[in-house]
Amino acid sequence: MTTTYDGGELLIEAFADLGVDVIFSSPGSEWAPAWEALARRQADGVATPRYLDLMHETVAVGMATGYGLVTRRVQAVLLHAAPGLLQGSMAVHGALLAGVGMVVTSSESITYGDGPGQDPGGQWYRNLSIVGGTHHVAQPWTKWSQQAASVSTLYTMVKRAGELADRQPTGPVYLNIPLEVLLDQAEPPVKPKKVVPRGRRVSVPEDVDAVAELLAGAKRPVIITETAGREKGGFEALTALAEDLGIAVVEPQSAVAANISKSSPAYIGNDVDAILDDADVIVLVNCRAPFYPPSKRPSNATMVVIDEIPQRPHIVYQVLNADHYLEGALPETLAALRQATLARADDDLVAARRAQVESEHAAFQAQTDAIEAKALPSTSGIDPVALSVRLRDIAGAEQAIVVDETITHGRLVQRHIGWDRPDSFFYVQGGLGQGMAVALGVKLAVQDGFVLYTVGDGAFLYNPIVQSLLASKDHGLPVLMVVYNNKKYLSMKMNHLRFYPQGAAVQTDNHLGVDLATQPDLSAFAAPFGMYAAEVDDLAQLDRVLAEAVAAVKGGTTAVVNVAVTR
Repeated sequence: MTTTYDGGELLIEAFADLGVDVIFSSPGSEWAPAWEALARRQADGVATPRYLDLMHETVAVGMATGYGLVTRRVQAVLLHAAPGLLQGSMAVHGALLAGVGMVVTSSESITYGDGPGQDPGGQWYRNLSIVGGTHHVAQPWTKWSQQAASVSTLYTMVKRAGELADRQPTGPVYLNIPLEVLLDQAEPPVKPKKVVPRGRRVSVPEDVDAVAELLAGAKRPVIITETAGREKGGFEALTALAEDLGIAVVEPQSAVAANISKSSPAYIGNDVDAILDDADVIVLVNCRAPFYPPSKRPSNATMVVIDEIPQRPHIVYQVLNADHYLEGALPETLAALRQATLARADDDLVAARRAQVESEHAAFQAQTDAIEAKALPSTSGIDPVALSVRLRDIAGAEQAIVVDETITHGRLVQRHIGWDRPDSFFYVQGGLGQGMAVALGVKLAVQDGFVLYTVGDGAFLYNPIVQSLLASKDHGLPVLMVVYNNKKYLSMKMNHLRFYPQGAAVQTDNHLGVDLATQPDLSAFAAPFGMYAAEVDDLAQLDRVLAEAVAAVKGGTTAVVNVAVTR
């Protein structure tokens, strides 16, 4: 066996020192040095990250995203040249929006066969390269994009890239590693050292005290949050702050993580507009401005923003209208604010606030129960609310993690399936067609946990279906996939009607961009992989089908259930 040490070895060693335990790859010809390094390390019994071959770039990046959402660790992704990078770009952008730290890499040639050393291959000269280099391509949709131009700096470049990815705002960085650099001879790094976790910050006491004074005296404080639960400990810290101080919590439709239990007495639903007129203090916790248009703000409320990076650089337009900022690590900041407020708050005022919020929570739950009671007796097909209630029962019984990629039915999934613990819900960000891979990445992270993936038929068809199901089978990642199928892009029609309510499309019943009536049975895609497949349009059969699907997943195989819904 050769003892050659080259750029491929440096790359794998840097990943290992970053704490990477899985390398997600959509393979390309530049990665022979990395594969050789992995094979050498495995042959020598050296601890090395697990390597996954995945047959589509969206699957590779999406799985890294799902895995990173659960583990909160930096991920490593290998793509192929400029074409592979472009193919995976939507998923990389999704990771940016989701705040998942990852080092995305691909390659190019810098000699085209005219330099010394090994021949990189004629494909780079003919059709794989791009003017300006791949790092310029990735710049708009990554945190940081650079080229590792020398084997002498490769190891430290990769480690720095990982540390950048892990700093707030966490997200993907890109490193262009030319093939010649990967092939170049190298010396092992001097005293390789694992990367330590990032430091934690909390706002200075006087800033915390100023907000505590506001909350202690407020008659109607409200918290609005989208991603508090994405930070480790954020779910628990937010719950303690809200319940102990009698502060109502609203998760707007734009919430993309489980932030507080739907059964918490502090939770009052997702209607932001309902609290605008009577709230006297509004606290945005890890939340973009939830009002629309963004410049709209309550006329009487003091605005407090709690976020480690409130002015998020990847958001094109953002209006916070903040009166106070608390910037720092979320759980620590919320805990400090809770303690400071409890020290100042009047017990009677807090008790009155708590009683009011509990009453609003009960009213929201009663309204939810009424909606479900109306939908469940349906005899003319399967109402999407009825489907969501059945899935809530499954999620509760199996302690499932829900990964959602619905649009039209997104509010129903959030309201009627819901969540009750940290990391039990993730919404797929950055464009449709990534959800299967994200769900598989979540499953890879939770191992024995149960993962439920909900998706509309339009979004399902956007996904790399075959490659995702192949990854599920090859890597032993069973997931329950449930399609809310109305055989149309209903969201397209709804937006058309918003702009042209009495237009030509309405007058002639000619709605373009909507019809999906010619689709095949979507569950049939599972059949070639030996997976459970079922199509159901009868409520009386739904329980049986879902029970069989759950049994199949618990038995080790993915199940795809295509449910015809009435709207």
